[in-house]
Amino acid sequence: MSDDAGLPGLREARARERALRGALLALAVSQLGLGLWMAASPGTFFRIAGFGARNDHYVRDVSTFYLALGVVLAIAARRPSWRVPTLAFAALEYGLHFLNHLVDVGNGHPGWVGPLDAASVGAGAVAFAVTLAATWRWGSR
Repeated sequence: MSDDAGLPGLREARARERALRGALLALAVSQLGLGLWMAASPGTFFRIAGFGARNDHYVRDVSTFYLALGVVLAIAARRPSWRVPTLAFAALEYGLHFLNHLVDVGNGHPGWVGPLDAASVGAGAVAFAVTLAATWRWGSR
């Protein structure tokens, strides 16, 4: 029997903490994976997310943002005081990024690139916003 067997509130708090840590780590891994892909193979990234002229240097520059965000999210998984500011920043960035993709949705080549990119960035914005709301609601600040 665990130490918190008689305390349902404590069990729930621990379960919420595990869920938040898991969500933060999943988001961290997704950002690190995206950043590593962009840095290691900007050409393959451009083929799926290409707009305008290919510029490997610029793709690698942008990868540094995703790598840094992934590291900060991983830290936030262990440091509750980092969670709200990190998630608020990420939700805002992804929301603005999504709007930019909506503006350019018809400019991707081939034609399916624009809608696919907008959908994936929009899903990221939702993931960050939902995790931020849960963090705020559950008091993990």
